[in-house]
Amino acid sequence: MNRIDKFFGLKNEAKVRYLDGEFEVVSPGDFVRCAVTGQTIPLADLKYWSVDAQEPYVSADVSLKRYLELRKRNAGA
Repeated sequence: MNRIDKFFGLKNEAKVRYLDGEFEVVSPGDFVRCAVTGQTIPLADLKYWSVDAQEPYVSADVSLKRYLELRKRNAGA
């Protein structure tokens, strides 16, 4: 986030509950943070998340990477 965004861009991080095919905003805000990259994701652009891990992801590639990490971790447990 740059200085301009602080004044005109995304201001508050939302708290979200991730459901199958949709999400529920628990605490209002403009964006969420990708659980892997830390990038901000405007709620209007949020398309990828994990219901089981309750995490948002910035892209399909990042989502797949995280899914494989969690699957490998759970298989070893």
